[in-house]
Amino acid sequence: MLDTPAKTCPLTRDQAINRYFLEHRAKLIDIAAFLDRLDRAPADAPADDYRINALHRALDLLRDGRPDRARRVLELFSDPTTDPIPKAHTQAASGAHPEA
Repeated sequence: MLDTPAKTCPLTRDQAINRYFLEHRAKLIDIAAFLDRLDRAPADAPADDYRINALHRALDLLRDGRPDRARRVLELFSDPTTDPIPKAHTQAASGAHPEA
């Protein structure tokens, strides 16, 4: 495990902020709007949906101050199993693993 991230970004911190801040600000607003829609939606499913729980855990990872946030968030949403399943229960991926 790395204690500090490798300095591989060709931009200075100020340049990265200037170039990418507005794009990522918009993504956070989009996530906030999604969570607001869930709050306003009629409760037709359990409140502890594994996908929303994974999203909340991912948001916690973003603020923990540790390196490799992108890798850790990707791993959180990934299926950690290695054994193939006999048949998929749906025709599409759910975007999060129920047992994560």
